Amino acid sequence: MKGLGLEGKFQKLGLHRGFDFILHLPLRYEDETVLGSLDSALPGVPLQLEARVEKAQIAYRPRRQLVVHAEGLVLRFYNFYGSQLKQFQRAAEQGLRVRAFGELRGGWFGAEMVHPRYRIVREGEPLPDALTPIYPATAGLPQRELRARVLQALDAEPLGDTLNDELRERYGLAAFGESVALLHRPPPGSDLGALAERSHAAWRRLKFDEMLAQQLSMRFAYRERHSRRAPKLPGDGPLLKAFFERLPFKLTRSQSLAAGDVLRDLAAPHPMQRLLQGDVGSGKTVVAAIACLAAVDAGWQAAVMAPTEILSEQHYRKFSEWLLPLGVRIAWLYGGLRKREKLAAAEAQIVIGTHALIERDVEFRHLGLAIVDEQHRFGVEQRLKLGRKRARIFPHQLMMSATPIPRTLEMTAYGDLDLSSITELPPGRGPVATRLFLAAKRREVLDRIRASCAEGEQAYWVCPVIEESKDGDVQTAVETCQNLRAELPGLSVALLHGRLASDEKAKVMAAFSGGKTQLLVCTTVIEVGVDVPNASLMVIESAERFGLAQLHQLRGRIGRGNRDSVCILLYGELSETARDRLRVIFENSDGFKIAQRDLEIRGPGEFLGERQSGQRVLRYADMVSDAELIRQAREAAEALAEENPQRARAHVERWYGSKRDLLGA
Repeated sequence: MKGLGLEGKFQKLGLHRGFDFILHLPLRYEDETVLGSLDSALPGVPLQLEARVEKAQIAYRPRRQLVVHAEGLVLRFYNFYGSQLKQFQRAAEQGLRVRAFGELRGGWFGAEMVHPRYRIVREGEPLPDALTPIYPATAGLPQRELRARVLQALDAEPLGDTLNDELRERYGLAAFGESVALLHRPPPGSDLGALAERSHAAWRRLKFDEMLAQQLSMRFAYRERHSRRAPKLPGDGPLLKAFFERLPFKLTRSQSLAAGDVLRDLAAPHPMQRLLQGDVGSGKTVVAAIACLAAVDAGWQAAVMAPTEILSEQHYRKFSEWLLPLGVRIAWLYGGLRKREKLAAAEAQIVIGTHALIERDVEFRHLGLAIVDEQHRFGVEQRLKLGRKRARIFPHQLMMSATPIPRTLEMTAYGDLDLSSITELPPGRGPVATRLFLAAKRREVLDRIRASCAEGEQAYWVCPVIEESKDGDVQTAVETCQNLRAELPGLSVALLHGRLASDEKAKVMAAFSGGKTQLLVCTTVIEVGVDVPNASLMVIESAERFGLAQLHQLRGRIGRGNRDSVCILLYGELSETARDRLRVIFENSDGFKIAQRDLEIRGPGEFLGERQSGQRVLRYADMVSDAELIRQAREAAEALAEENPQRARAHVERWYGSKRDLLGA
């Protein structure tokens, strides 16, 4: 924080206006409203003591420190200013007292506190009339400065209520002003357990208001989107009809329903903003191809953005296989192309690429549809850039995700999007058996690979890191590849990771897809988009290091052919959380069940990516334990937006100010 002033530190916490400080709620509280005694101290439990200062001096053993003696209590400071020594010396001369808050421990001179929070007081000086709040802070920002600014904002003006009496009574809500006042200044004797667990009525009101603001904001964003102009893409053109006639497989019921949703949206004069979610291998790509053909049939371009070159190339090859016979012009646009090549690629009817699609020198003439695959991998600004490639007419947007989204997360994070789900796998996708192996049984795993490859199968060996890291116990991809080549003589072993040059990655993948490579050692670069039907065995090294969503995505790379497929999870020492994750992935193959358990185990972070520019969707509410409150907030938002839009907008302004636009991204 060097060079960053007090205001800069406040802004780093997102505290720009007075109401931001009011909504910056405490993490916990300390009770300085009572004085304890040496006899009442409990191990590890902080308390407040008061004693007359007797003397203060600097000691040099074992290191330089300030030692303050005060009637049977010693205060010890290893980091201190010279002014503190003088402060305590004056207090001793004037017979003043020190009021210190901290944990008590035994020391050389008896009971002592190390680096307590303290005040110099006169005898009989009143104690505080409220518990002391401890706020989320940042480096170099003292609690006293933060606390003073919060209380200043709280006292600046009366806090009106954005909810009327009828709405508060319907949902049993406390008044807003009373709730924030209680949370910032709990009186002595407050139920610290309820405040800490956020089960207090005041916390319930703040959580409800937060969810209500989010739901209202998304409704307003939805309405605003429906007021914009977008090209009409009817979805009944000759290319689309020819595609359905030539398609070598029949769509599942889920795929047909999702494609119907998309085509209805594209035919409307306002921009589609639909999220298509489906488990690994459920067939979202064919729905994307149908949407692209609807755009091309109507004389517009379509762009498909994927997070990695491997996935974008996979889409390019699949789209080419399906659509080139129909005469559709398709281009692959990636970072390694020269400017002239990028400009030429942007002229194609369907342009597939990575984030290179949103670079400044890439312009589309008639962009009517923007598709973002693995949308959670892109930040808000990246998705907005692709959607703003035309100024006056907004392209339709289809976002796809192979991370199944639990219902409670849908209700909060995606209320502004239309949602389609593919809930079944296409025929021919075989089940994948999951096996757990201790790292010590690596030899048995090698025997399994040797036997599988001898029968003409192929395998993946996934490692968590590319090169040596500070976690010396983690097998690296480079080292593992070298070891496996020595341990499995006669097998063709190749290495794939994200730092390889584009042409090298393409060459490695082509050799594996063509069956020339039998064992592919790789990182999570193959997590999405890789489709090699003959690969029926996967080993994930140090599986305890991966998240549940990652493990499920990786496992989905196999089971795409007609062979029985097995995913082997090699694990070492397990924490309780890691044990829970491996148990879930072992017992479940349904991505929606896995996603729900993932949400319960670790919260919503990875599901959301940068949905709010890196912030959590909800600061106060919990998507699992507050599911009923979420439902009530959605219900209230619908009523408030219809009955009193002015009050509804005031509520959103109170909570989000200038940040609310990100919620519609």
